Amino acid sequence: MNTLSYKTVSANKATANKEWVVVDAENQPLGRLASKVAKILRGKHKTNFTPHADCGDNVVVLNAGKITLSGNKWADKTYIWHTGYPGGQKSMTAEELKTKDSLKVLEKSIKGMLPKNRLGSQLFRNLYLYEGTDHKHEAQQPKEININEFK
Repeated sequence: MNTLSYKTVSANKATANKEWVVVDAENQPLGRLASKVAKILRGKHKTNFTPHADCGDNVVVLNAGKITLSGNKWADKTYIWHTGYPGGQKSMTAEELKTKDSLKVLEKSIKGMLPKNRLGSQLFRNLYLYEGTDHKHEAQQPKEININEFK
């Protein structure tokens, strides 16, 4: 029996074929969009997925400020953090965060779906969010995908 055919191939920095992908976020629900983008960043859609390596694609998200939230979530969803000082707990609603920086809502959502370690930090650097429809990554020849048809 040929045992060489049973070897599992692990992707690493040299063997991972990273691509550039463009996603249009206009009128997309926040959570569904964020989970699909995190999946692309992580590389889980590829056959050579390796949990400990950066084998995902670089993702450019256009119209990132035009996402939607269902129901009353713009007013009810709160982001809570602590400054580190006694009594330093602060909070902000999703609507306040969007008026302050429209990209932060999607950014926080995607970052929360990535691993909480050095690999997650590296994967997050492969994400590029833009407010409008133009971006500066034409030289990488990104392919545009329809996020609704992506599994």
